[in-house]
Amino acid sequence: MTIKRMDHVGIIVDDLEAAVAFFGELGMEREGDGSVEGAWVDRVNAIDDVRVDIVMMRTPDGIGRVELTRFLSPALSDAEPTNAPPNTLGIRQIMFEVDDLEDTVARLRQHGAQLIGEIAQYEDAYLICYVRGPAGIILALAEAVG
Repeated sequence: MTIKRMDHVGIIVDDLEAAVAFFGELGMEREGDGSVEGAWVDRVNAIDDVRVDIVMMRTPDGIGRVELTRFLSPALSDAEPTNAPPNTLGIRQIMFEVDDLEDTVARLRQHGAQLIGEIAQYEDAYLICYVRGPAGIILALAEAVG
């Protein structure tokens, strides 16, 4: 076996506090934060003069984590297209199970989230939807039914 566990998902954002508030609205807790720079991070990223601020957010169960990163240096590179659709190659969404989908979507809208498509029912198992949040992040949200 090579993998021990999944540690976290990293997301690059342009507004760190807005992203923290967005994930906080989901019930995630701020686990820690800090700044990172130096030769080792330059080597890992293959970019010179990397300086970033990072906030680690933890799911209520204490297992899942999302690392929110804002680059101070060098300047951000925009993804094309900025609001790529869900069928774009690469990591397109992170899924969370929620206890009340309609309420969660309403609360996230107060943080600028936009519903992509509609809330739909998948078999007798879930209500599910996609929402787009800060920095174009797509979340899949599901509420168990039945």
